[in-house]
Amino acid sequence: MEFLRQIEEKWQKAWEQAKIFEADPQPDKPKCFVTFPYPYMNGPLHMGHAFTATRVDVYARFKRMQGYNVLFPWAWHWTGETIAGGSERIKQGDQSFIKPLLEIDGVPKEELEKFVDPFYMAEYYTRENQETVRKAGFSVDWRREFHTVMPTFQRFIIWQYTRLKEKGYVVRGTHPVVWCPRCESPTGDADRQVGEGVAPEEYTLIKFVFEDGYLPAATFRPETIYAVTNLWINPEGEYVKAKINGEKWIISRKAAEKLKEQKKTVQILKSFKGREIIGKTCESPIDKRKLLILPGWFVDPDHATGVVYSVPAHAPYDWIALKDLQEKPEELAKSNIKPEEVKAIKPISMIKLEGFGEYPAIEISQQLKVKDQHDPKAEEATKILYKKEFHSGVLKEICMEYAGKKVSEVKEQIIRDFKQKEIADSMFDLPQPVVCRCLTPCIVKVLEDQWFLKYSDPEWKEKVRKALNNMEIYPETAKQWFLDVVDWLHEWACARKTGMGTPLPWSKGWIVETLSDSTVYMAFYTINKHIRQHNIAPEKLTPEVFDYIFYGKGSAKQIAEKNSIDEKILKEMHSEFNYWYPVDLRNSAKELVPNHLTFFLYHHTALFPPEQWPKAIGVNGMLMIEGNKMSKSKGNFVTLKSAINDYGADATRLALLLAAEGMDDPDWRKESVRDIRNKLESFYRFVENIVQNAIEQETGHMERWLMSRLQSKIRQVTENIEKMKTRTAAECVFFEIWNDFRWYKRRKGEMKAKILKEALKIWIRLLSPFAPHICEELWNKTGEKPFISTMEWPIFDERKIDLKAEEVENLVKSIMEDTLNIIKATKIKPKRICYYTAIRWKWKIYQKTLETAISHKIETNMLIKELMKDPELKEKAKQVVSFVQKLIKEINQTSPERKAVRLKLGKIDEKTILLSAKEFLEKELKARVDVYDEDNPERYDPKNRAAYAIPYRPAIYIE
Repeated sequence: MEFLRQIEEKWQKAWEQAKIFEADPQPDKPKCFVTFPYPYMNGPLHMGHAFTATRVDVYARFKRMQGYNVLFPWAWHWTGETIAGGSERIKQGDQSFIKPLLEIDGVPKEELEKFVDPFYMAEYYTRENQETVRKAGFSVDWRREFHTVMPTFQRFIIWQYTRLKEKGYVVRGTHPVVWCPRCESPTGDADRQVGEGVAPEEYTLIKFVFEDGYLPAATFRPETIYAVTNLWINPEGEYVKAKINGEKWIISRKAAEKLKEQKKTVQILKSFKGREIIGKTCESPIDKRKLLILPGWFVDPDHATGVVYSVPAHAPYDWIALKDLQEKPEELAKSNIKPEEVKAIKPISMIKLEGFGEYPAIEISQQLKVKDQHDPKAEEATKILYKKEFHSGVLKEICMEYAGKKVSEVKEQIIRDFKQKEIADSMFDLPQPVVCRCLTPCIVKVLEDQWFLKYSDPEWKEKVRKALNNMEIYPETAKQWFLDVVDWLHEWACARKTGMGTPLPWSKGWIVETLSDSTVYMAFYTINKHIRQHNIAPEKLTPEVFDYIFYGKGSAKQIAEKNSIDEKILKEMHSEFNYWYPVDLRNSAKELVPNHLTFFLYHHTALFPPEQWPKAIGVNGMLMIEGNKMSKSKGNFVTLKSAINDYGADATRLALLLAAEGMDDPDWRKESVRDIRNKLESFYRFVENIVQNAIEQETGHMERWLMSRLQSKIRQVTENIEKMKTRTAAECVFFEIWNDFRWYKRRKGEMKAKILKEALKIWIRLLSPFAPHICEELWNKTGEKPFISTMEWPIFDERKIDLKAEEVENLVKSIMEDTLNIIKATKIKPKRICYYTAIRWKWKIYQKTLETAISHKIETNMLIKELMKDPELKEKAKQVVSFVQKLIKEINQTSPERKAVRLKLGKIDEKTILLSAKEFLEKELKARVDVYDEDNPERYDPKNRAAYAIPYRPAIYIE
C-alpha cells in the first residue's frame, strides 16, 4: 500500500510542476470543455462528490489523450444558508451537528471554534477540499478557481441577473414558495436540511355546508365529489372554527396558521377537539345530500385542512377505513354513532375504468391484498388507481354536465367551475416536511412582490426543449426526465434575505439564492484566469464589460478605456470565451435533474445563442454507503479524504467507477475497495514482470490472438467512455483485458514475446484515465516518456483483427469449459478424454442455418425444404431433420456478432486446432486427450458420443 501512495504523490507533484492540465486556447486543436457542479463548502468532499467528479475526470483524461485541448476547471459554492446555517448551529453549541464535524470531518477543535464565522468555515473546507481534489488525481486547471462570494464572481452574477431581468425572465409576482419563518426567506433545495426536491402542492378545498359555515375538505381529485359518502375528521386533532376571508370554516389549527401566510385573513373564533363534531352531519355542495362525519385516525391535522371527504368506490384508503369502522362498532359507540348508520354507507361509482368493475378501489385493494389502513400496500393501491383513473377514467352520468369526459381532460375545468360557483377554494401545502438549514420547519408562503425566474414562460420552455433535442444526454433514458421537468417547472423564487451570496442588483436586502447563481458560471471559468492573472478589480467588471466578453457587443477600445482595463486583455477574454464555449459535457447526480441541471439549460438558452448552448449532460446515480443511504447525522458517511488515506487514489477511483453507471446508484463498500486495492498491487507486479521478461521476437498464433483481442477492447472502451458508460469501460479495461493476458500466459506458459510490450503499452494507456498514477509509473518503467496523461489514445486498427485466431481460442476455451462442467457434474476423475469433431455434411447445414439466422427469423420447415435440395443431405433426410432441430437451439444462443464472424470464416479445421492444443488441454484437464473426426471408422468411441458433434461444439467422451 505504501509504495502505491508514494507513486501517487510522485506523479501528482510531477503533473503540477509540468502544468500539463493547464489549458489555453490552441486554434489548431479541437477543444473539450468539461465541468462538475461546484460543491458546497459546508463540509468535506464525500464519496458522492467523488463518484461524479471521477466520471468527469475519466472523460477529461480520455479526450486529452484523443488529442483534444481539454479544460477541466473547479470552483467552490459558498452561496446560501448552507454554510451560514452550519455556522449558526456551532454558535448555538448544537452537539448533534458539532460531533460529526469532529469525528467524521476530522476538524481540529481549535479550527472548529473559528467556525462561528461562516466565512472562515467556508475558507477552511475550501482549503482542505482543494488538497483532496489534488490527491484524487483530478486533472484540474487551478488557475480558473473561484468561490461564489468572491467580489469578481459577484459582478458576473450581477451582469447575469441584470440581463435576465431585461429579457423578461426575472419578474415580480405573487407565487407560493417554500418559506423559512426564521430566515424570512424562500428556502431552495440547497438551503434545506430536510426535504430536498419538495415543492408546494395546490389542494382544492371542497366546501361542505356545516351549521353556519363550511367544512373545507382538501383534495387533489375534486371530480370525485360526485361519489362522496361521508367526511373524515381526526377525533384527537386540534381544530378551530375561524373566519377565513369572512366565511366561517372548520379546519385544523395548523391549517389556520398556514392560511395566514397564503394571503387569507384568518380570525380564530373557537378551538376544540375533532371528536366534538364527529357523529354530526354536513351537506354536499353538489346535491345537498346529508353526509355523516366519521372518526378517521388516519387523517393528519397538520396536513392541508385536516378535513377529508370519503370516496370508497375510488379511494382505497377510504374503502379500507370505512370497512374497518363497520367491523368495529365499539369505536362508533364512543362517538354516539349508531353502527347501522355506518353500515348503511355504500360506495358510489362515478368513474368508468377499463379493466375494472363498479368499484375500482375495492378491486385493487383485494388484488394487492391490502390488510388495513396501515398496510404500505394501501399507498401503492392509491397511486396505481389515481394514475389509471386520471389518464384513462371516463366520468359517468352521475357527474352531470361532465359525464362522458375523461378525468384528465376535464379536471381543470371542474376546479374553475367549482370556484366560480363558490363551492370550492384552494390552499397550498408541502407533501412532506421541509426543514431549513437553520433547523426551522418550513411552510408554504404566498409571496407578493417577490422576484421569480419565470420558468413557466412558454417561449423559454420551447428554447430549452430545442436545446435538449439538439444535445446528448447520458444515459439517453434521462432525456425524457428533463423534458418532463421542463413541462411542469414554474416560477422559482430566485432571491432570499439571509445567508451568503450576491446582492440582487435592483432590490436592496435580497441575495441571489443558491440554485440561481449556479447556472452559467461555466462562462466565468473561461475568463477567470485573466481576471486573477491581471488582478482586475471587481468594480471594473461592469455589465458592459461582460457584454463585450460574451457577446462582442460595443467597441473594445472604448469599453476598455471607460473601465480602466487593458484593451488587449479585454480582447483576450472575449477570444478565450469564444474558444471554450459551449460546454461540451456537464456531469452530475440525478437528484439535480429537477433543479440545477434543468436551470443550467434554461439560463444558457436565455443568455447565449444556440451555437453556445451545452452539448452534453451526463447523469449518474446517488451513492450509497454499505447498502444504505449516505447520512452524516447517522454516521453512514465517508469522506473522499479518508478514502484516499485508507485505500489510495487509484483504488478509490476504480472502486467508484466499477460500482455503477447510468442512473443506477453506486454502493461504496469497504470490502470491494480493499479488493480493488489488492488487485492494483497484483496488476503492478504482473506488468513489471512482463516489462522485465518480454524480450523474444516470436510472433505466432497466440500473439496474433492477443493483439486482435486488444483491438476489440480499444473499440469497446472508446465507445463506452464516449457514452459515459464508465463502469462498462472500467470492467473491460481492468478485468477483461487482464483476463486476456492471463489466458495468453496460461496457453503459452510464459510471458516472453517482445510484442507483449506493445500490447502492454496499449493496455496501460487504456487504463490511465481510470487509474492515472499507477499507469504513469508503469509507463515510465517501459521506458516511455513524456507523461502517459498526454500520450495518444490507442486507435482501433482493423488490420490487426484476426477473426480466425479469436475463433480458434474460443473453441479451445469452450471445449475446456464444457469438459470441466461434465467432470464437475459427474464427479469423474478422468483418465482419458476424447473429442469428436463434426462431419462435413453438418458443416453444410451449419453454414446454411447461419445465413438464414442472420438475414431473418429461422422457419424450420422452410430451412429443411431448402436443405433437401442438396443431394447429399437428401440422402440423410432423417438425420438432417433431427440435427436441424438441435442446431437451431444452438444458433439462437449464439450472439449476432459471433454468427457474422463464423459465417465469414466458413468451415474451420477443428481437429487440427484441438490437436495443436492437445498438450495444453492434457495439462489443464490432467488426462490423456485424443481427437477424432466424427466419421473416422477407427475412432475410440465406446458410447457413440461422436454423433452429438456440432460445428464449434465437438462431442466429448470421458472415462
